[in-house]
Amino acid sequence: MNSAFEYIHQSQAILERIQTTQIDAIERAAELCAQTIAGDGLVHLFGTGHSRIFVEEMFPRHGSFPGFHPIVELSLTFHNVVVGANGQRQAMFLEHVEGLGQTILRNFVFSPPDCFLLFSNSGINEVVIDVALEAKRLGYPVIAVVSLDHCTRSAALHSSGKKLPDIADIVIDNCTPGGDALVNVPGLADPVGPGSTIGAAAVTNAIKCLVAEKLTALGKPPIVLTSGLFIGSAASKKRFDECYDDYRARIRKVYGC
Repeated sequence: MNSAFEYIHQSQAILERIQTTQIDAIERAAELCAQTIAGDGLVHLFGTGHSRIFVEEMFPRHGSFPGFHPIVELSLTFHNVVVGANGQRQAMFLEHVEGLGQTILRNFVFSPPDCFLLFSNSGINEVVIDVALEAKRLGYPVIAVVSLDHCTRSAALHSSGKKLPDIADIVIDNCTPGGDALVNVPGLADPVGPGSTIGAAAVTNAIKCLVAEKLTALGKPPIVLTSGLFIGSAASKKRFDECYDDYRARIRKVYGC
């Protein structure tokens, strides 16, 4: 088996572990999100570094719908330049600055029945712990998507001594092995091919699909960003406007409007 096939094989194993071990947690997370959105609340999404991917995977993109509020801090996620101004070193440094999470959340207004959905493969970096602790201090439920293997094998970094699973009300394992990289190449000392993207994206979309199912069953079907391949170009453009208008109306409260 060459390295490409090995990566696909290992990725399939991650998906199988999610299917056999995480459906109950995904169900509970989806129920909380559905009740939040049905009650005109927001599911606040947060992640730093690579975990920004799953924030944007949830909303906005095709096959997604309003009710989720992405909180993306560019200083923690803007990595494309790698070095120089706004480089990766700065972002990785800022992930470990305690107090930054609370400072970020202070920019928003939260109210029941809001909840939080946080993404962090390691579950230990200080900023995401700050956000989780602040959300709980304010009285809001927290869902965490982490690699439990990586998290349990890592030392806590936050001064509280807590990791994300210690704080969250619902913990979903992305089922990625600790260290993330999946493939050992003969003659190469270090493994390559991270798997957390596969696991966390699968969890994200499983939650999204189940939330859509639950909202529809409640008589509150979501306004879905839908491709023109399904409904035609004109209808798709109209749907985008409807979706963004609905999103704008929902998030006005978080900016104190």
